[in-house]
Amino acid sequence: MDKPLFGRRILVVEDEMLVLIMVDDMLADLGCESVTAAATVKQALALIEAHDFDAAMLDMNLNGDKTYFVADALAARGVPFVFSTGYSGHDMRDGYRDRPFLKKPFMDKQLAEIFARLLSG
Repeated sequence: MDKPLFGRRILVVEDEMLVLIMVDDMLADLGCESVTAAATVKQALALIEAHDFDAAMLDMNLNGDKTYFVADALAARGVPFVFSTGYSGHDMRDGYRDRPFLKKPFMDKQLAEIFARLLSG
């Protein structure tokens, strides 16, 4: 089976446990070396300081907290990322409107395609 994310290290910032488990399984099936999870902005920022990631997926809303500080930290390090949301994505802050986003629920094929695009450029 093709493993398009073979050896990659991905940060997933998500506060819904079932979604996190699903994404973790999908990324493992795509060949990720490691999937590191954070459920809060504070946890995500600490992980970004302590580890190197190839790419990240950020839920836009963590129990009422927007993840823009996490996006800023990733952008400052040159780590590509995608937002995930159950909403339309129209409420993105200026400066991030051009970032890709996955609308929940999404399929493994969509996840693979968006990470392939992120990591190809």
